[in-house]
Amino acid sequence: MKYENTRKIVLDAILDAVDMGLIHGTSGNIAMRDDKEDVVAITPSGISYKGMTADQIAIVDMNGKWLDGPFKPSSEVPMHTAVMRARKDVKATVHTHGMFATIAAMSGELLPITPPQAEFVPVGIVPFTMPGSNDVADKVVEALGEEGRAVLIKNHGMFCCGKDMKAAMAATIYTEEMAQTTYYAKVAGVYQPMPEEAVKKMKELIAADQAV
Repeated sequence: MKYENTRKIVLDAILDAVDMGLIHGTSGNIAMRDDKEDVVAITPSGISYKGMTADQIAIVDMNGKWLDGPFKPSSEVPMHTAVMRARKDVKATVHTHGMFATIAAMSGELLPITPPQAEFVPVGIVPFTMPGSNDVADKVVEALGEEGRAVLIKNHGMFCCGKDMKAAMAATIYTEEMAQTTYYAKVAGVYQPMPEEAVKKMKELIAADQAV
């Protein structure tokens, strides 16, 4: 099987995302750039992730052309590949339809409540654009900018990225957690995001690999 290691990493990540409740059914998709070639392994379209095997993960080129795999690649190929073309530091990308991230996208702002969440801000907000389109891909690239790790897409979900799959999944997990804690804190009437200065200091600690 070509690109076996990359395909296995994508498969393991999508199964983890399903187990954590970040992805339901066949919604959401995950992609990863190969270490040796300019190709991307991405989850296929409309296929149940439970029971999926590594050889069923699709392979596309950096422009989204389908190269290998028995099933058509995710319809969100344009978004994943556009981010990877724009950001050479990005190797892995995760798109989910998590409930709390989707709710948070409608509020127009998402701020960290706990220190680990600080690593992933600012979180850009993308206006609703038709899924699978070049338009939404362009808007996600713009919202991420040169260093962004996570964006929310209104009435759609969340898109996260990282230097490897571990980093992209961490961005996904903590951004969804940020949205969840924000929602419950607001419902309880106790919403108090971290002070800006604390967020800045936490990001510096994380960047210096000194976070607890």
